[in-house]
Amino acid sequence: MNQGPLNEKELEWLDDVLAKYGNDDSVLDVSELDGMLTALLSGPREIEPAQWLTALWGGEKQIPRWSSEREMTRFMNLVFQHMNDIADRLNDAPDQFEPLFGYREENDREYVVVEDWCFGYMRGVALDDWSTLAPEMQPALDAIALHGQQEHVQKLERMTEQEYEQSQQAIRPAALQLCQFWQAQPELRQTPVTAELKPGRNDPCPCGSGKKYKNCCLH
Repeated sequence: MNQGPLNEKELEWLDDVLAKYGNDDSVLDVSELDGMLTALLSGPREIEPAQWLTALWGGEKQIPRWSSEREMTRFMNLVFQHMNDIADRLNDAPDQFEPLFGYREENDREYVVVEDWCFGYMRGVALDDWSTLAPEMQPALDAIALHGQQEHVQKLERMTEQEYEQSQQAIRPAALQLCQFWQAQPELRQTPVTAELKPGRNDPCPCGSGKKYKNCCLH
């Protein structure tokens, strides 16, 4: 598996695959994926890949029927490469950490779209137990949840343009603060997760289905 950040072509390919196999309950683009992986790497404990990969697709019944072993292997390798790159930045170079927000053009102006990333982050939070988060850190989580939970849509719509931009700018420092908080906890792990290039026939399938590889994505 390669190391370092994914290039634009690889990110676009991941985006296409997420859209191809996506559903109403799954991660639908690389921005949402980036947010989810950031939360998983920042939380109080390590979540097994089988669990979060299944959640990524919206449940075991939604796991893709890959068009080929090559497609599945490339998807897995790129996801884990991207996850390792996020972990490296969070742990060793927080000044280089940048959430992978989206963008849209409207009236010849480019706008930052943070909602997908934040929804992904909150999806990752939901896979862990954040109940021991210190009260003084709750505003940081709230800054992300503001853009990452459907219940806050009306609140966002009532904001002025300046208030909205300020709320967007609060997301990156909030993510770093949350990561640093959990890093300081004794039970925290913060090690990059790697995936085998080719699992054995009797190994658990890397798609997260819980089945053996020979009975799942091998064919």
